[in-house]
Amino acid sequence: MKLDLPHTTEGWLLLVVVAMVALLGLSTDTFFTLTNFFDLLNSSAVNVIFAVGLLVVLIAGGIDISFAVAASVVQYLVAITVMSIGGGNWVVGLALAAIFGFGLGAINASLIYYFRIISIVVTIATFNLFFGLLMFFTRGVSIYNLPDWWLDRIVLYEIETPSGYAEITLPVVVMIVMVIATWLLIRRLTIGRQLYAMGDNTDGARRIGVNLAGMHFLAYGWLGLCAGLAGVMQAHRAQEVVPNALIGQELDVLAAVVLGGARLGGGRGSVFGALLGVALVTITQNGLNLLGVSPFAFRMIAGAVILVAITLSSGQGRSLLGLLSLRTKRA
Repeated sequence: MKLDLPHTTEGWLLLVVVAMVALLGLSTDTFFTLTNFFDLLNSSAVNVIFAVGLLVVLIAGGIDISFAVAASVVQYLVAITVMSIGGGNWVVGLALAAIFGFGLGAINASLIYYFRIISIVVTIATFNLFFGLLMFFTRGVSIYNLPDWWLDRIVLYEIETPSGYAEITLPVVVMIVMVIATWLLIRRLTIGRQLYAMGDNTDGARRIGVNLAGMHFLAYGWLGLCAGLAGVMQAHRAQEVVPNALIGQELDVLAAVVLGGARLGGGRGSVFGALLGVALVTITQNGLNLLGVSPFAFRMIAGAVILVAITLSSGQGRSLLGLLSLRTKRA
């Protein structure tokens, strides 16, 4: 009897996520509870917002590792701005986060497009530049005295369970909005198809009239916007603004999006795949924690995923993969 297995990255990844959930559900008593599920949903909201922003950059053929630092910078800029104007509210805070975030993304886009510098080099530089400036001006001091609207937890749904209260909070709503917005951008708008075209073949996209400058600003600006919103949501969840709270998450998010099928060479990727990638990463981290495994084990896993993805995205890696596939079919 021949099994009809899924032939897409998303299909295989969905099977892996289901298998991981089943395995952890059997291994621990606390994993398969509504409280743990809602906690995972709330805690992963920031990474999902990061992931859909990074997905757009990867589809366009670029890469950005400065977004977590950009989110930290936006936290401080929004906090300082709203306090200087008397406190503000959620509308003002989110609008400022989007504007500041888009501006930081536009800096990356300008350097990459106008100076013809490789995106990974630019974003390594801006990672250090943004973080250095943040630490220099803040001296590493956290901000605890935030406006009441920012600190008040907004619980949208709550239910009492035997293991405690299960809640869905504001970051989940912002996550859903950005997931839908990103899906509409890349799947339902003409500029989304242009992003795929540029990532797949830059010269070909230029010849058919795609505005490459505009696509760069759209891709990196969208990631910056997502990073700004994610930064505000992280501060809302943590109840404080800490300069280095988000540093290090960029590799987890990159590993998740690549796991979800986004190609580092550009031209491929989906929102559903990115969501599955973040789900797998979050479930793995949570499972290792519940099983008492060292968190450093996950760092090794994330590093290995990125290394394999880079290898397979290279010309030699694709050739080797094609050769192995051909031999498998002949066998």
